[in-house]
Amino acid sequence: MATKEKKQAKKREVQPQVQVEHTGKDLPVPPPRLHVYYEKTVRDRLMSQFGFTNKHQIPTLEKIVINCGVGEAIKNAKVLDTVVTELAIITGQRPVKKKAKKSIANYGLRQGQEIGCAVTLRGARMWEFLDRFVTIAIPRIRDFRGVNTRSFDGRGNYSLGVKEQMIFPEINYDMVEQIHGMDITFVTTTNKDDQAFALLRELGVPFRGDDKPIITQTQQ
Repeated sequence: MATKEKKQAKKREVQPQVQVEHTGKDLPVPPPRLHVYYEKTVRDRLMSQFGFTNKHQIPTLEKIVINCGVGEAIKNAKVLDTVVTELAIITGQRPVKKKAKKSIANYGLRQGQEIGCAVTLRGARMWEFLDRFVTIAIPRIRDFRGVNTRSFDGRGNYSLGVKEQMIFPEINYDMVEQIHGMDITFVTTTNKDDQAFALLRELGVPFRGDDKPIITQTQQ
């Protein structure tokens, strides 16, 4: 009897939770902070620096592509699923699994086997990811001295590698099963490396101060 009375007393003590609506639910979604900074500040600086006469000449970010190669997926497909989940948490977008284009017998790789994943960010998600990457993730890299300025491809695009996903605060350290890296490519609307370099530097990408971007003969 005593046990039954205790259970009934606990039921009386538990009160239903009242869901309170967010006060800003009817307000419009604010634009990404970094995009606003680009529109109000960066555009004018780039126009003045390069002497553009048309606002459509000013370079901007077109997309950010994030790739993760998972060699361990050849033997254990569950590893790729974990990487896909973590990349989705970091970017806020579901990654697409990538398949091998050809077979390599020495590695036990078969054509069509899933060995990686990728995400292409555009619009608001692109600007928000860059903002978090520059202001939060990069400062968490151990012994960081700036990103290499010689990783432009000659067509205004810049790529860099990240050695571990732990630099992103969205990843819970206790839940990580395996450390993996990723390649991040910034695709701009210009085909000139000097303009792309100036754009990314104005957006806060911390380049090394000692190096200079490689400018091809046609861009000088």
